[in-house]
Amino acid sequence: MLRQRLQQKFLQKLSPQQIQLMKLLQVPALLLDQRIKQEIEENPALEEGEDQLEEFEAQDDEDYDSAMETGGDDEDYDSDDSEVQKEDEFDLSDYVDDDDIPDYKLSANNTSSDDEARDIPFASGSSPQELLMAQLGLREMTERQYLIASHIIGNIDDSGYLQRDIHSLIDDLAFNMNVQTKFPEVLDILRIVQEFDPPGVGARDLQECLLLQIRRKRPRTKAIDNATLILEKNFNDFTRKHFEKISKKHNLTEEDLKEAIDEVLKLNPKPGSALQESGKSTQYVVPDFILTHSDGELELTLNSHNAPELRINRTYAEMFQAMADSKGKADKRQKEALTFVKQKLDSARWFIDAIRQRQNTLMMTMQAILEFQREYFLTGDETKLRPMILKDIADMVRLDISTISRVANSKYVQTPYGTFLLKEFFSESLQTDTGEEVSTREVKKILQNCIEAEDKKKPLTDDELAGILNEKGYNIARRTVAKYREQLDIPVARLRKELT
Repeated sequence: MLRQRLQQKFLQKLSPQQIQLMKLLQVPALLLDQRIKQEIEENPALEEGEDQLEEFEAQDDEDYDSAMETGGDDEDYDSDDSEVQKEDEFDLSDYVDDDDIPDYKLSANNTSSDDEARDIPFASGSSPQELLMAQLGLREMTERQYLIASHIIGNIDDSGYLQRDIHSLIDDLAFNMNVQTKFPEVLDILRIVQEFDPPGVGARDLQECLLLQIRRKRPRTKAIDNATLILEKNFNDFTRKHFEKISKKHNLTEEDLKEAIDEVLKLNPKPGSALQESGKSTQYVVPDFILTHSDGELELTLNSHNAPELRINRTYAEMFQAMADSKGKADKRQKEALTFVKQKLDSARWFIDAIRQRQNTLMMTMQAILEFQREYFLTGDETKLRPMILKDIADMVRLDISTISRVANSKYVQTPYGTFLLKEFFSESLQTDTGEEVSTREVKKILQNCIEAEDKKKPLTDDELAGILNEKGYNIARRTVAKYREQLDIPVARLRKELT
């Protein structure tokens, strides 16, 4: 049964200005300049420079309301008024109409066929598959072999490994290319591909990759021969660092084993990376804050290099003022123009205000972090870091925790001790024997120092590390040590073992 009823509800919704501010808070300094340029391109009422149009701001809303109140319908206009509009120095329709301008009006050709073209060449990288196909073109083979080799190369990933097994390749060739082949034929062509540079490309697993590289090393030495033997016969023992077992099985001295392992460590486990002409793009970190020491005092500045001064475009402001001050009735087209200009001006002011609020919020948050962790920023000693969570800073600056999270997750601070992400200063607390609360960051630093100072022939186990920390007064269990070790990206004791 359907019923109609009235119901009142209280709903909390973010305004467009608040949403814009939240998005700008997440933008790091490196991308802020791009965001500002994008807004300037999209909004002609916004431009770079110091804001000098404060006299227009107070009158805009009143002028807009008065202009709308004096306006009438199109029927109230006679032919004389329309003739006067046609003779105006500029037509408002030029700012409202969105008709595309023909391309021939936007282009000019001032060169002749005899002029020499001087274009700047742009380098473009090639994929590993393209570079392998270039080497394949230098080989003499039949059309059938070339087709199979091309299909093999197409299944090699960026690391240089063959992603599909030979049986799957046979099925692919049969169903997709109508090429009937058998295992030995595909394997022989794969061997040809594995002869390409760099050594190790086309391997099906890590063991085959390392063997392809070590077998092509010249000149052959005793260390290389021992390394080849270890990879062929004891690869699993090698990955698990069971060095004593390898030495006993092949009657190798400790020196011979060390030289063989050194040869293996020189190999590239990802040969496909050598095929990348430019490699990975360099990631630059632009700090949002710059912290310096001056006579024992901390000085914090906001990096405003990528945040230029913004202002309202004077032409748009004067245009709005002129339209609002114009006497007489406004027709529909003029109302649309007035509304369009006001929307652009409002959008520009909202964006300028959002940028200012962003800078103020960043400074408030960083000042609170600086005050909370003052002892660390004065000394640079990580053991001086106090336990700090998002709520601590949110209470200090009287902002929501989600706002602090947006600031901390993508902002960097440059200190005399390095450049750090703000979220690295947040950590949970751990209680010592004396009841004092210390940061888990301090415990991780001590754990890392213990592992760096250990005997690499007999690395410390998690139980031994937990015992050392307990002796220092930190109540910590073995499983917690294992968790912190994994967070520090440190392997277990067996994999830290080295021959020294």
